[in-house]
Amino acid sequence: MRNEAGVRFVTTVKKSVAVLGLGSMGAALAGALLEAGHEVTVWNRTPGRAEGLVARGARGAGSVAEAVTAGEIVLVCILDYGDIGPLLEQQGGGRAALQGRVVVNVTNGSPEEARAMAERVTALGASYLDGGIMAVPEIIASPEVFVLYSGSREAFEAHRGVLDAFARSVYLGEDPGLAPLHDLALLSGMYGMFGGFLHAAALVRSAGGPVAEFTTTLLQPWLRAMAGGLPAMAAQIDSGDYTVTGSPLAMQVAHDSIGEVSRAQGVSPELFAPLFALMERRVADGHGSEGLAGVVELVHPR
Repeated sequence: MRNEAGVRFVTTVKKSVAVLGLGSMGAALAGALLEAGHEVTVWNRTPGRAEGLVARGARGAGSVAEAVTAGEIVLVCILDYGDIGPLLEQQGGGRAALQGRVVVNVTNGSPEEARAMAERVTALGASYLDGGIMAVPEIIASPEVFVLYSGSREAFEAHRGVLDAFARSVYLGEDPGLAPLHDLALLSGMYGMFGGFLHAAALVRSAGGPVAEFTTTLLQPWLRAMAGGLPAMAAQIDSGDYTVTGSPLAMQVAHDSIGEVSRAQGVSPELFAPLFALMERRVADGHGSEGLAGVVELVHPR
């Protein structure tokens, strides 16, 4: 495992973990636990998926109940949130099997689903943590990866050594819905960046330029420089004061140069147009002297 500085070390406290679900992510998590020296029991609806992990030292369980009773921690990584409750209550043996255990659910879901699942799991006598994995399976246990957790603080603190086998662990609070909410917020930022990249790539390609060279020599350095301004924008959003000394919204929307040039080049502006429309609307509402951060008031009014 790695500590918060990304330095790899081996835990001296071995714990027993049951992993339910061995898709690409579940298998990667189970593999990281084995590498960190924990006792791992695995279960999957399709038994054949456990073979590689069993060969590496995991124990294969023939049922959910068998897996659950073998682990202090029950890690759930399946596709459908709706399957988790029945899986634990029926096949998992219910209260008798889960009593005193910690359920760590890293299945993608919504804040409301997480809160409902927390109630359901605690009613069965277990503690609950909801998790949001900010990684793809191939980079689990890498220094740049982190996993969001929310729910029982006591469970998180007691078992953080196990959770750190996957990545840097980030605890957000007692509300189980915080991890899925922040997961989706981070993905929103990612998709916004990708949308900007795709539009930029289309413009460069429309002129016959090499997108790869443009990306590495110009776009990446530019985005890194612009990302440096995000903390200041975030502070404006927290304070509600969007005053700027340079680049006010009125100046930015004076001409739709990106849209006009895109259309002239045969590039659809639909990736950029929604943001530009919001910027124009904010100016029309009398906030032309503000910075771009003020647009947040249109998508989430105070």
